[in-house]
Amino acid sequence: MHTQMESQARMTDWVDALEQEGRGLVEALDAHPDARRLFDGTIDVEGYVHYLVQTYHYVRWSMPLLVSAGERLKRLGRHARLADLLLQKAVEERGHERWLLADLRNLGCSEERVEGTARAPAVDAYTGWNFFTSRAGVPTAFLGTAYVLEYLSVTRASGAVERLLEVDAIPNIHKAVTFLRSHGAADVEHVAELTSVLRTLTDREEQAAVLLSARTTRALYPGFFRER
Repeated sequence: MHTQMESQARMTDWVDALEQEGRGLVEALDAHPDARRLFDGTIDVEGYVHYLVQTYHYVRWSMPLLVSAGERLKRLGRHARLADLLLQKAVEERGHERWLLADLRNLGCSEERVEGTARAPAVDAYTGWNFFTSRAGVPTAFLGTAYVLEYLSVTRASGAVERLLEVDAIPNIHKAVTFLRSHGAADVEHVAELTSVLRTLTDREEQAAVLLSARTTRALYPGFFRER
């Protein structure tokens, strides 16, 4: 009984540590000038376009990375439920880059301009890291990335949409919040589901890999915003 209780406590502790990474990202963004402006609705059009373009450059890879991680788990014959969750999330991510392109088009930013805009170093680092974990590292690690991003959406996306529309500082903003609005609404259930499934992950190495990916995302994500 004592050993079972200790095991349950360890599982709780590691998931709590994952949630701390999500809270850490929110705190870092609240302290970042442009991210804070996004959340309170006062960001200017250049800053918002910059954020959406950089978001496009990483979101376009979300589906193939999730598929790669899920299929690799299945090939390894490990964690069928987690593999299915990764593949389910891949389906959920389908087409999200099109939402970003539509939002940007409504802000006067063409797809050609988006594709021609340089990626921020943080975006390159983010995609490079997740390519490694999904294709050569510990494939379950991508769930740490997913957790932190969905935690951010739950805590800030819907509020940001409300403030952007209320302040109305960006021309045509009411037609340029599709991506944020969709994630704020959908990710509440996603975080709860992901938390429940991750509590079943008992392998310490894989727990550490999930936490490392969460921590990496927390460190890199502020770099998706314009520095001012």
